[in-house]
Amino acid sequence: MAEGARGPRERMVFSAAQLIRRDGVVSTGMREVAVDAGAPRGSLQHYFPGGKTQLVDEAVGWAGGYAAKRVARFLAALPEPTPSGLFAAMVRQWTDEYETGGFAGGCPVAAATVDCAHTAPSTRRAASAAFGRWTAAVADALTGMGVPGERAGALAMLMISSLEGAVLLARAEQDVRPLTTVARELGPVLDAAVARNDG
Repeated sequence: MAEGARGPRERMVFSAAQLIRRDGVVSTGMREVAVDAGAPRGSLQHYFPGGKTQLVDEAVGWAGGYAAKRVARFLAALPEPTPSGLFAAMVRQWTDEYETGGFAGGCPVAAATVDCAHTAPSTRRAASAAFGRWTAAVADALTGMGVPGERAGALAMLMISSLEGAVLLARAEQDVRPLTTVARELGPVLDAAVARNDG
């Protein structure tokens, strides 16, 4: 959805996701979300009667859907789709951001998981569902490239957990090296999983 096409509710969910990825859940206040979204402060209670928890859960859900949809866009941009090419594109999204804009942002789903998994069961469930959507999209892509179905889910989980860990390390080190390292080291493993039809 284009920025101008978002209504106030969608703008607030989007803004919450962006603020969470930068500042975490604890430091993201409802007032800041309203200001960032350009929405009247009174509209928060109208759109999110469940308060901050509802807003965070929906922001996490939005982020999971965004990540899942990006998989198809990454594939469409590859001249020859391969598992390593898909993973390199997933990584490049982060290296490009960090090299041009600094290391301020991370994954909003990961941030919400770290901040809320123990204290907000609904947010933990939202994060689990978001990671599940993303993993399923990656697994489907791998299957489409010839990875046997029984391995696709496990490899998708490996790709996402490697990427999330590399994002965390890159932010800690203020260096894209962890990201480029996982892309380089995991690529051959992923490509080796493609079923070969030699006979």
